[in-house]
Amino acid sequence: MTDAYHTFLSRKVSEGSDGGFTPVFMPSFLFDFQASMVEWAVRKGRAAIFADCGLGKTAMGLTWSENVARHTDRPVLYLTPLAVGAQTIREAEKFGIEATHPRDGRVSGRIVVTNYERLHYFDPSDFSGVVCDESSILKAFDGERRTQITTFMRKVPYRLLQTATAAPNDYMELGTSSEALGYLGYMDMIGKFFTKSTNKFRFRGDGDTWRLKGHAEAPFWRWVCSWARAMRRPSDLGFDDRAFILPGLETVEHVVTSQVLAEGMLFALPAVGLKEQRQERRRSLQDRCEKVAKLVNGTGEAALVWCHLNDEGDLLERLIPDAVQVSGDDADEAKEEKFAAFTDGKARVLITKPKIGAWGLNFQHCAHTTTFPSHSFEQYYQSIRRLWRFGQNRPVRVDIVTTEGEREVMQSLQRKAGQAEEMFSRLVAEMGQALAVGRNTNTRKTEVPSWL
Repeated sequence: MTDAYHTFLSRKVSEGSDGGFTPVFMPSFLFDFQASMVEWAVRKGRAAIFADCGLGKTAMGLTWSENVARHTDRPVLYLTPLAVGAQTIREAEKFGIEATHPRDGRVSGRIVVTNYERLHYFDPSDFSGVVCDESSILKAFDGERRTQITTFMRKVPYRLLQTATAAPNDYMELGTSSEALGYLGYMDMIGKFFTKSTNKFRFRGDGDTWRLKGHAEAPFWRWVCSWARAMRRPSDLGFDDRAFILPGLETVEHVVTSQVLAEGMLFALPAVGLKEQRQERRRSLQDRCEKVAKLVNGTGEAALVWCHLNDEGDLLERLIPDAVQVSGDDADEAKEEKFAAFTDGKARVLITKPKIGAWGLNFQHCAHTTTFPSHSFEQYYQSIRRLWRFGQNRPVRVDIVTTEGEREVMQSLQRKAGQAEEMFSRLVAEMGQALAVGRNTNTRKTEVPSWL
């Protein structure tokens, strides 16, 4: 095979090329696996870190940002979900890393932390790098906001995406992540690796249903691993798990009997379709909220209560006297204050929706949560992982309050959980092959530091 032909075949692989630099800052507070991740991401230049909750993505993101800022002598913008910015600043102070949290678009310091909602205050030409923390939350924004974020990133040379496990079979998220990083565009990814499918449980996007082409499955995962690294635990990268063993997780399902049945029905039947499920949720609102109140009232322990409807949140706030609710109507500053009150133990019970508080926040001081089921596995997973994460010292209890009519919703969650595990396992397996050569196996700490 000639050198020219070998070069031609290499280009056809479409793997992300390295566009970074040798790290100039690697602090001692990083665990070995974190240092390995940061070094890879700095050398890559435009990269994604898919690391499970509690594995120190903030530490890695801040270290990556400090490297870019020092290398370019220009600031880095660190984007976070609402209310996570203040937490990121506190983490930076623990690490001795300079970071600011301006409200009006002022650029000061090497790392500027802001919420996605305030991105319009900033100019991409002012920055050499950008971090999108909890990047999977981008799906929760409307198309205009997502486009704004992607466009901003494209104008900045160094880019980092950070999130936990990707949504089950959500190849669209992988495509949009690649596009934001400047690799294959979302539609280019579909054309290269996917074909149309009639299986409704396959990937949906652009109005059609897709599945991986049979011969393209292995090349697809190799391509993803060329710009992304994934891990659920340090051993996925070949490191020691002993400091990162989670406490127990107990999940209890409570099926309440609604006192209000559907019109013309003598007993409850499983709700079929979204319309019937919404009606079931409305009919059972009082009964479900009263059950949650019984589970958390009078325990003297912190509790995190998740809801989906405004009426649920308002009723729960009335039924739980020592609770604080973070709602969509709250101003950004009020949301941050309420989250901080719960974190600091000033509020015993926090009530909020997953779409408001399920990303990025650390609530390891709490070991009890209640939730109502929904079709979003990612929201469910993220809401549980606010508590059940590395750094949690007690077993965590999850009370799922549902009705007989919502049986299909629970089955959907269970199915998606299996799909998510399959997808992430494949990503980790392919990544392991990619890391077979050149893995850094230096060992540093074995205990969990206080900042995780």
